Amino acid sequence: MNTNKILLKLSGEALAGDKKTGFDEATVIDVAKQVKAVLDLGKEVAVVIGGGNFWRGRTSENMDRVKADQIGMLATVMNCIYAADMFRSVGIKTSIMTPFSCGNMTELFNKDKAIESLKNGEVVFFAGGIGHPYFSTDMATVLMAIEIEADVILSAKAIDGVYDSDPKINPNAIKYDSMDIKDIVDQKLGVIDLASAVLAMENKMPMMLFGLNEENSIVNALNGKFSGTYINV
Repeated sequence: MNTNKILLKLSGEALAGDKKTGFDEATVIDVAKQVKAVLDLGKEVAVVIGGGNFWRGRTSENMDRVKADQIGMLATVMNCIYAADMFRSVGIKTSIMTPFSCGNMTELFNKDKAIESLKNGEVVFFAGGIGHPYFSTDMATVLMAIEIEADVILSAKAIDGVYDSDPKINPNAIKYDSMDIKDIVDQKLGVIDLASAVLAMENKMPMMLFGLNEENSIVNALNGKFSGTYINV
């Protein structure tokens, strides 16, 4: 599998570490250092971050879904502003692009500029989802990966791969080393939301899912020591 251009999806919960909310600075700095090592290999890296460390609005029955999703979009912007600054602290040049204007905090998404920035060794953060409600950060991840012509999505989560059942409930759950994206769609496995899985399948965008809390997990995903789940197309 070609891995020269990567879209790294980070879950907000994973960045929160054991705190579950907000940021765990040590975790974010560790991610930044791993990304620096990946850049030093000559690879291009873009990043999408979820908002779950701040907002899980979909669980509320008392709030309009559109408003809840808008708050979620802003949560991802906050995450990217924080992470981009932590990345800069380890010597990485960064930029943040959003599908809507955020004053001088971000710049509007432009495919050509994003691709050029990546070629120049800059890490580009895509924040704010796709700018519309009802679409998750999974959808933003797949869509941005397709638009920037990424080779693969690296999805770093709080869990270390795809299982046949919830390992928190079933201690005998079996982890898949690899699976087809069609299986996720047909069986509605919930690894990513269904619309995102279909988009990835139709555009042949492979994924690698793994646990962020494992030491050097991002680097290992690219150097033959991957221990998560390959999602083939």
